[in-house]
Amino acid sequence: MESEKRKEVIRIIKFTIFSISAGIIQLVSFTILSELFDITYWPSYLTALILSVLWNFTINRKFTFKSANNVPIAMTKVLVYYAIFTPLSTWWGDALTKANWNEYLVLGGTMIINFVTEFLYQRFFVFGKSIESAVPNKEA
Repeated sequence: MESEKRKEVIRIIKFTIFSISAGIIQLVSFTILSELFDITYWPSYLTALILSVLWNFTINRKFTFKSANNVPIAMTKVLVYYAIFTPLSTWWGDALTKANWNEYLVLGGTMIINFVTEFLYQRFFVFGKSIESAVPNKEA
């Protein structure tokens, strides 16, 4: 039982580290679009989010959850999550920035909400039954 707790803590740490790297991708791409190209909040956010999601899904499937799950099915499940999260977060982000909230504060808060809910969703729904299925069986 202790080994399972340890594995779960390691999974959380890996997900956190990889999510930070995805967050950097999102923040840098958002900043480039927003500051260099003067694109408004929601298109900058949406583009940055898509780049971040593609990176985060790919790296976490392979290294955090070690899943041999069917990639198109797993990605479809992630798309379902983002079909809900993206319109909501785009709406509240646009509304808050139009209410003169700092766009980076809004982005940071949205990224934290995304981090927590996406970990739970991927851990229990997307990869739940396939975790470590890509790890070779040591008993064979």
